[in-house]
Amino acid sequence: MRILVVGAGAIGGYFGGRLVEAGRDVTFLVRPKRAEQLAGGLSVRSPKGDIQVASPKLVTEATLREPGSMGQPYDLVLLSCKAFDLDRAMDSFAPAMGPTSMVLPLLNGMAHIEKLQKRFGNTAVLGGQCQISATLDPAGHVMHLNDWHLLGFGELDGSRSARIEAVGAAFAGAKFVPQLSASILQDMWEKWIFIATMAGITCLMRASLGDVGTAGGHGIALALFDECAAIAGKNLHVPNASVSENVRKVLTTPGSTLMASMLRDAENHNRTEHEHVLGDLLARAHGVRAPVLETCLVHMRAYEARRSREG
Repeated sequence: MRILVVGAGAIGGYFGGRLVEAGRDVTFLVRPKRAEQLAGGLSVRSPKGDIQVASPKLVTEATLREPGSMGQPYDLVLLSCKAFDLDRAMDSFAPAMGPTSMVLPLLNGMAHIEKLQKRFGNTAVLGGQCQISATLDPAGHVMHLNDWHLLGFGELDGSRSARIEAVGAAFAGAKFVPQLSASILQDMWEKWIFIATMAGITCLMRASLGDVGTAGGHGIALALFDECAAIAGKNLHVPNASVSENVRKVLTTPGSTLMASMLRDAENHNRTEHEHVLGDLLARAHGVRAPVLETCLVHMRAYEARRSREG
């Protein structure tokens, strides 16, 4: 199976690196600046074992568009871009798509699924979600920050197709946790409401979950989760009781240093995915009252307004 990983940032670099480590045929589609960084190799630092890929296979959008440069279309496109870069990312990997190519997106939320289906057709798009905390250091090394490294995937209709079995076979043996799911949409919703709660509360408070608790904010965090869970239920994806219980434990663990990547983006004065994670969730409330979620969204919109105003 020929795999194209769109982006070699924290997520794409980690899972793509693990697949290379397992001997899979992986190419990274990167921008010229990232290609320069990776000229010296792809480096992953992880509690699950470091990876050093001396010469990762790289292509750029310009290379893909050169006549005869690509060969056969890729079988699987593993998409790990930021939500606000989705349109540009789709343009970049469009030449790599063939009639049977699959796109496995690892973005949070749901809006990207609809965009990908509109661009490439319903049958081309798989469901996907990952559970990992990772970032890039200033030198461009992938830093895996916790013990989680699950990659969930499945057909959006829940079927056990031959092609999804082939994806599972390609992932088997790689040093992450592949999870072939017959209910990937439910999995994606459950992750979405967790990420929205994490991002909303840690960005609103500019602090880790443990710091929020120290300040007496556990009740606000739990109220936010309840709102997000109610919206999921309104969209026919009531979170599993065990998932809700685990999320509540994570949100209220004393001394937790967990914080959302959206907070790291805000602290670095970068653009955030607040509309995709918070805004789109609120847009799907369908009458559910969500004052804490709305406050978190307004907070992040104000951050972006100031960031834009100050250039």
